[in-house]
Formats: sequence, C-alpha cells, structure tokens
Amino acid sequence: MKKEILFALAAFFFISMSAMTSTFARENANKMEIISDDKMDVTGDGKKDEIIIKGLPYEEGTEFFKEIYLEIKASNKKSYKVELESGYNPRASFVDLNHDGLKDIFVTVDTGGSGGITNHYLYTVKNFELADLTVPEPLVINSQFLDGYKAVITIQDTGESYTFDLSNRADDYERSGLYQKGKLSEPTELMVDPFSTLKPVLVNGKLYGLKGTQAVSGAYHADRIAIIESLWLYDNGKWSLKNTKVMETNLKKMKK
Repeated sequence: MKKEILFALAAFFFISMSAMTSTFARENANKMEIISDDKMDVTGDGKKDEIIIKGLPYEEGTEFFKEIYLEIKASNKKSYKVELESGYNPRASFVDLNHDGLKDIFVTVDTGGSGGITNHYLYTVKNFELADLTVPEPLVINSQFLDGYKAVITIQDTGESYTFDLSNRADDYERSGLYQKGKLSEPTELMVDPFSTLKPVLVNGKLYGLKGTQAVSGAYHADRIAIIESLWLYDNGKWSLKNTKVMETNLKKMKK
C-alpha cells in the first residue's frame, strides 16, 4: 500500500512539474516582443517572405533583450529560426552582399559595452536553403606604448605600422602612473576593440561590401587614440580585405 501511495505522489509531482514548465514556457512566449517585421523576397522565387526579429526583454520595460531570434517565414510555408546573442536594438538590413543577385539578411545587435561594440550576422535563404555567410573578423592589431609618450600599432592583416605622438597627453599619463618622467613604467598594450560598426557600403559604385570601424584607446576607453576603418568584399565564398584607413584622434602627429 505504501509503494502505491509513493508511486501516486511521484506521478502527481512529475505531472505538476510538467504543467508548471509548460505554463512558464507559455508565459515566456507571451512576453516575446516583435522588434521588426519585414516582407521581401529573400528566397529567389519572386514571392515575398516574412523576416521577423523577436526578443525577450530581460525584464519589463528594459531595452536589453536576453534572448533574440531571427525568424524567416518563407513563401513555401517553410520556417527558419536562428538564435542570436543577447543585446540591445537588434535590427536588420537587406543587401546583396554575396553578389548572387538576391538580397541577404544582415543583422546588427548592440552589446551595450563601454566601447560601443556590436555583433553582426549575415544569412542567405536562396532556394529555401538557410546558410550562414558569416561576417569578416575584426583586424588583428598589435599595439604597444613606447618611451617618450609614444605608441605604435601594427595591422597584422596588412603588415603596416603606425607610430603616434602622444606628448599632448603627457601630464595625464604621468599622473596615472603610466609614465614616469617620460619613461614607460612597465610594458603596456593599447586597448584595441573589435568592430564598433560594420555597415553595408557600395564598393567602387558596383558591388556591396562591408565597412568596419575599430577604436584604439590608450590608458582607458575614453583615451581615444585612433579609429581604424577596414573595407571588405565577399569573393569566392570568403571575405577579402580591400583597404584600411587609420584616422588619428586629437593627436599632434602620426607617422607610418
């Protein structure tokens, strides 16, 4: 008799837990917000597909989404769903970045970090096949402060090096302890961020590519030294770096 009671209690417990889980899932689904809803042909059949971005806010009234999904409802009734990383202000644009004559889905999500970093995603659904085209990796940049209130960066992708004269910041660097009478206190790298922006642009007036910007800072993020632009073009199934541009930020001089 005791065994029967135990089995009955266990069954009741599992049924209750299942019901609670289902209720929680339904409540979560009900709180999911539609952030954007676009209609256009992304499959290539000449009919409009529906491209939706949904998000689950961290809490009611917040702008941070702890869950973000890209959902594509194709004209043939087939659906695709991709989970993206959490963040702020997810948004989609539609550009033919792989140059196959059909618009791709480019999604940007702000991370909300102090450096203004963004995450990016690129998908094609040509012929009703979802494929991740990926986006370019940020430039790999080596950096180092030098004695005499200077700094140097080297862009590994191109091999180019740039030296910055930071003497107009000498007082701040001395007060912070980074330098002592112009001599570097210890070997110190600069702060090099990943992409803060990555946007579709027309390259040579012909094909669309992506232009990225990365910030280089000194002792802290607000100590901005340079912005580095990179221009990318999708070619033969991969991203090709076309050029880079280093833009100084309130410096006395910069040399290659």
